[in-house]
Amino acid sequence: MKVDRLVSIIMILLEKKRIGAQELADRFEVSPRTIYRDIDAINMAGIPVRSTSGVGGGFEIMPEYKMDKRVFSTAELSALLMGLSHLSGMVRGEELLSALAKVRSFIPADRAKEIDLKANQISIDLRPWMGNRNIQTCLETIQTALQENRLLSFAYVDGHGNQTERTVEPYQLVLKGSHWYFQGYCRFRQDYRLFRLSRIFHLQMKAETFSPREYQKPILDYSEALEAMQTRIRLRIHKSILDRVLDFCGFENFTPDGAEHYLVEYPFIENDYYLDMLLSFGQACECLAPTRIREELKRRAQAIAAMYE
Repeated sequence: MKVDRLVSIIMILLEKKRIGAQELADRFEVSPRTIYRDIDAINMAGIPVRSTSGVGGGFEIMPEYKMDKRVFSTAELSALLMGLSHLSGMVRGEELLSALAKVRSFIPADRAKEIDLKANQISIDLRPWMGNRNIQTCLETIQTALQENRLLSFAYVDGHGNQTERTVEPYQLVLKGSHWYFQGYCRFRQDYRLFRLSRIFHLQMKAETFSPREYQKPILDYSEALEAMQTRIRLRIHKSILDRVLDFCGFENFTPDGAEHYLVEYPFIENDYYLDMLLSFGQACECLAPTRIREELKRRAQAIAAMYE
């Protein structure tokens, strides 16, 4: 993990007078190019690291720079602890525990209570209340495969229920919204794909390793495209589902309608996902307009009722 590696490089540079890029690359099992990017990031953070070429050359912190435990502000240390602590609750590993220990070593005794208080002001628990508990196991397997460049094999079920067997080179774990995904090069599709962990079955890490390709990051922001596809429909909802509707629509779109109901200008895309979402609200939600959406919901509700007759 990059945060752990950056903190570790800083600690090494504090302990050693000089160290070469290749030695750092071998130690962290990354390329020298990655080490040079890490050194640039450390310099940008305000810690001056210089490089010397030739025999015995390498990286070193500039001699006139004296780093003490106050190099990080209270807010910066709190942010580091907050992120690492909450992430370690879901994605386990010695690297995270090591990073936490090293970050804590920068905390002066006279600021420990203040920093711990600020670090605990936000609580992030990525574990679900209920549902698929296999995701934790998947995360740990994928994390190991990422670190060791090991192939993954699994059965995958797409959004339409079609199942395929996949062999994938993993490149990145992604948390988007409330769902975990991983991005990898699928040898079945001969292209990069984003896989949702809840749709993965029989996940296995293979003994076979792979040489990393030029990585293509997944596109995760479709907000502009989705907004262009959206239309506004008019709903009448009961107050009992107010909190659920607020997950998809701001309160500025709500108008009180009597003591127990609201009229809502609801952002909507005319597809199965959004239609099924409205049906999931049951009798607490009525579509008032447009007519075609109202009629389609009526048809689907009648089909559901017929199935139970």
